[in-house]
Amino acid sequence: MGSLIFILNVTLDGCVDHQEGIADDETHAHFTRLMDGGGVMLWGRVTYEMMESYWPAVACGEVEAPPALREWAVKLEAKPKYVVSSTRQDFPWANSHHVTGDLRESVQRLKDATPAGVLLGSGLLATELDRLGLIDEYRMLVHPRIAGHGPTLYQGGLPATRRLVLLSAKPFSNGAVAMHYRRAD
Repeated sequence: MGSLIFILNVTLDGCVDHQEGIADDETHAHFTRLMDGGGVMLWGRVTYEMMESYWPAVACGEVEAPPALREWAVKLEAKPKYVVSSTRQDFPWANSHHVTGDLRESVQRLKDATPAGVLLGSGLLATELDRLGLIDEYRMLVHPRIAGHGPTLYQGGLPATRRLVLLSAKPFSNGAVAMHYRRAD
């Protein structure tokens, strides 16, 4: 059975707006390594649509991009992508699949079928999956910024505090810190 690993960029004040992170070669290389180590991607519809609107064009060369971004895009194109959505049924981006049925059962089946792990990259979906006790690890890239606005992590709240165990922390030259935790309980 694989793990469900929540990976995300976040500012010091918890903002998960994708425009607030530092997008440089070092951060893209970090997320490329994480993607290489995982089996599949898992997103909510909003994240899927944001990713779908840009990365396929980078992968096929329609959009100019530095080598680190192009490498990410090409690998993302090939990666299996699973999407949770109650409002959209069609997911035409390469290797995209719709997650249907009971959320807990569907995600648990995906974990069971993916020994290399499921990489979760959607904040709102993470809140729901954390409420269900399905997230095993947290890999956050904490950016040295205070955004002062949302969306923020877990803004919908959790039923209880999650205790975590630090597995590693690695500072980047841009001031961001890659934090890796696993659930303690």
